[in-house]
Amino acid sequence: MRALIKIMLVLALIFASTFIILKLSGAIDLNNIKAWLYQAQTQHQGYIALVIVCLLFADLFIAMPTLSVMILSGYFLGQHYGSLAAITGVMLAGISGYWLSFYYGSKFERLLVKDTAQRQEAHDLFSRHGIIMILLARAMPILPEVSACMAGASKMPFMRFITAWTISSVPYAMIAAYAGSISSLENPKPAIFTAIGLSLGLWLAWFYYRKNQLSLNKISKGL
Repeated sequence: MRALIKIMLVLALIFASTFIILKLSGAIDLNNIKAWLYQAQTQHQGYIALVIVCLLFADLFIAMPTLSVMILSGYFLGQHYGSLAAITGVMLAGISGYWLSFYYGSKFERLLVKDTAQRQEAHDLFSRHGIIMILLARAMPILPEVSACMAGASKMPFMRFITAWTISSVPYAMIAAYAGSISSLENPKPAIFTAIGLSLGLWLAWFYYRKNQLSLNKISKGL
C-alpha cells in the first residue's frame, strides 16, 4: 500500500506544482482562459472548440480548472458542440496519459520504488481498486490524470481503462457543458449549482465506497 500511495502522491505533487507555478506567474488562470475564449469568439466557433480541446488536453501536463473549462465550453459553444469539445479534450488527455505511462511509467516507478516486489504490490492494488478510482476520480482535481497514468503504468488492459474513463468523463463533460449553455453573466446559478452538485455527488460516492471497503475489511478479519 505504501508504494502505491507514494507513487500517486508524487504524481499528484508534480501536477499540483505546475498549477501553483502558473498561478503565481499569472500565465494561466480562469480570467486568462475567458479572455482567450472571448478573443476566439470574434473569429470562428471552431477556434473556441480548438482552445477548449487544447486546454483540456494540456490538463495532462499542467493542472487546469477542468470543470470550469467544461462549463465555459457550454457557455461559448452551446450544449452540443460544447459537450463535443469537452469530451474530445478529456478523452485525448486520458488516452495520452495511459499510453505515455504504459511505455515510460516503469522508469519513473523504479526511481521512486526500488524494490520490485513493492512495485508489483502497487500494481496489484491498483488492479483491484483502479476501476473505482477512475470512475470517481473527478471528485478531486488532479486525481483523474494521476489515475490515467497509474492505469498505464500498472498495465491495466486498455479496454478496461477506456471503458471506465469514458463512463467517468463523458457524462461529467455533458452535464458541465449543459450547465454552461443555460448560464449567463446575469444568471450564473446553473453553472454554480452544477459545479457544487457534481463535486458533492462524487465525494459522497467516495465516502460510501470507502466506508463499504472498511466494513468488508473488518468482516474478512473477523473470519
